[in-house]
Amino acid sequence: MLVELVGVTKFPRSPWLAQIRTPFGGAAVRWCGDQAAKPGKYDVEWTVDEDITWGQNAKSAVGSGPEVRPGGHCVVLRGRLNLTVDGAAMLELDGTQVLLDLTDPLPEGIAGTWVELFIERVRVALYPYDL
Repeated sequence: MLVELVGVTKFPRSPWLAQIRTPFGGAAVRWCGDQAAKPGKYDVEWTVDEDITWGQNAKSAVGSGPEVRPGGHCVVLRGRLNLTVDGAAMLELDGTQVLLDLTDPLPEGIAGTWVELFIERVRVALYPYDL
């Protein structure tokens, strides 16, 4: 996914954080690229390093369409939740698939719907890559 990097910052006892913008919102998340990266557009892979537990850090979305926004110390990711044939969970975020680890099976009828994930910003990571 193409994101706009606004800047990279380091706070005490925190990993490097990137302030990013997308066409559907922005937030600060963990940056796993060059710490001296200049502002600009970067192709990135998203990861979520937190187990998803329905009703705790995941719920049905109020709206539809992808969204990334700050939520206090969390990042809110809104996307369509899908299951693969082998039972893996994926969040579709504007055409990008983000692999998720579930603590329990999803409730009946949730697969294929719009959901919101509330993830600590240091557990959402961006890995830039060159095409």
